[in-house]
Amino acid sequence: MMEEVKETSALSVHGHNIKVTEVLQDGDALTFIIVSQKLSGTGEYHVDRTYDDFEWLQQHLFSQEDVPGIQGVIFPPLPAKPQVNASAKTMKQLGFLGLGEWQPHCKALETFLRQVASHGILSKNKAVEIFLTSSDAPGRQRVKKNIFNRLSQAVEELRKEGHKDVDKFFQDERDHNLVLTGCSKNIAERFLDMVLTEQKIAVACGHFSAALHLCVEPGEDPNTQAFSKVCVKLSDVFESMKKNMMSVAENNVNTLGLGLDLESRYQEAEKEMLFRRTCKLVEVETARRNTEKAKPVKKAAMEEVQKTAEMEFDHICEVAKQEIAQLKGVRVKLLQQALVQWCEKQLLTAKESADQFNQHLQAFRGMAY
Repeated sequence: MMEEVKETSALSVHGHNIKVTEVLQDGDALTFIIVSQKLSGTGEYHVDRTYDDFEWLQQHLFSQEDVPGIQGVIFPPLPAKPQVNASAKTMKQLGFLGLGEWQPHCKALETFLRQVASHGILSKNKAVEIFLTSSDAPGRQRVKKNIFNRLSQAVEELRKEGHKDVDKFFQDERDHNLVLTGCSKNIAERFLDMVLTEQKIAVACGHFSAALHLCVEPGEDPNTQAFSKVCVKLSDVFESMKKNMMSVAENNVNTLGLGLDLESRYQEAEKEMLFRRTCKLVEVETARRNTEKAKPVKKAAMEEVQKTAEMEFDHICEVAKQEIAQLKGVRVKLLQQALVQWCEKQLLTAKESADQFNQHLQAFRGMAY
């Protein structure tokens, strides 16, 4: 079992080359194989991790309350837990991650690890190095507290969510994020509906292909033989249509689908960060009012509380501005990559399908009646 994680250390792997190569399934248990290239260039680390291990890592990232400005960090969002034999309701909640066996989950977890490992603050946490390089499984100890404990408490005070900001930059960002959060979620849901429809069409084509074989009859009658031959050829066409539509749906999931899903989860992550900062703003304003109202005997103590709160708030704002600027660049890059991959995959599929359908057309033209 791994030791309790407290101190920080630098990573010994290339963060941008981390890969989740496969999933091992044992009943309802899933194990993800993670490969990281050593900075020394002498080899690779191969470790196996469960989803609980990913949650262990995330909790340690959340628990860094002693790091100045940590509440201004936009934490890379951990994908939802994969479900074996999931119900229809759970599959709907998983969205794109519930399609295509376990490949979408591997890609989503791989992106999560790469974003954590390339983060200037989070990558320094010793838990990241341990997670990526240790052959032992992470410990199951619970982290006593983290910044999200305070967040969950603050959620009860809904007035903070609409609290007027003192900084126009952050007020505009909050308004912008509110719109984008809804839009990104909506477009991801609509794209998922399209993929599900494509899968249904593929299934229908497969059923019709099988049904056409039922029309095939034995016999010496020329008309019967001709009709049976046409049914067989048509069955082949619809089987090709099924494979084409399945490929299109799979391409949609593994490229733009996962890109839209990540965009939606990152918007939620930014929203959480902005809310944490707003909560801290309310805390600073409360400290200032308390200082103004404090009696002389308590004035010095209250001023010290105010000073500490203001320093923490300034650190959070500084980190938050850097995070927002970086996120915008990363978001554009990731969406661009998803769109390019989507176009390349669909063009390749379309070319292969066109060649196949042309073969079917020539076969029909060559049929003699």
